[in-house]
Amino acid sequence: MYNCLLVDDERLARAELKRLLSAHPECVIVAEAANASEALTCLTTQSIDLVFLDIQMPGITGLQLAQQIQASTQFIFCTAYNSFALNAFELNAVDYLLKPIAPERLAKALQKLRPTSNSAAAHYLAEQHGILLKFGDSQRVVKLSEISRFESIGNHAAVYTPYGKSFIHSSLSKIEQKLDPALFFKASRADIVRISAISQIEPAIAEGSLIAVLDDGQQVDVSRRQAQLLKQQFSAF
Repeated sequence: MYNCLLVDDERLARAELKRLLSAHPECVIVAEAANASEALTCLTTQSIDLVFLDIQMPGITGLQLAQQIQASTQFIFCTAYNSFALNAFELNAVDYLLKPIAPERLAKALQKLRPTSNSAAAHYLAEQHGILLKFGDSQRVVKLSEISRFESIGNHAAVYTPYGKSFIHSSLSKIEQKLDPALFFKASRADIVRISAISQIEPAIAEGSLIAVLDDGQQVDVSRRQAQLLKQQFSAF
């Protein structure tokens, strides 16, 4: 189950979204907000797993609000404007839905959600779990503990190991669902890295973003939304 917060300054828009979500019993609407200030109050006083977020609102915009949402809380933008899509995905939005929202698009967006403590219990792969990977003309069973990075490349994911780079036919979101967040960190929509493989953190060109340097010299971009969370990973207090 997902505890949901609807954020939109238009009451009719919230009512329509509630109607659409009634077809998805896994989404439980626990709160509504007409602006970012009300939304922040809900986020700090209630357990929210998923936020449906409008962009054009008076005062703080949906994009600005998304930067203040904890990384553990997922969000989907619902807007009448398609010009903000790039900004939305830079903030690691689950999806970007255009109003009027089509039921089939909403269903596809919900399929992208990560499991939460309120949904089916997450089943993480053990460190000793073997994954059959192809390197050139040969195949090798590689333990999860040997993998330092997963990188999204089209419909595949590159897997970085001490034996070289291999590829698997899977989306990064599906891979993430199987990885223990205590061991792996989602640096951006394109990369998941092993936390223990990070040797340095450097500022990136884009304001607020970072570069994680791995033990083997790989440089991985960390999005603005994930940058602060990465710093917290290495904070003692």
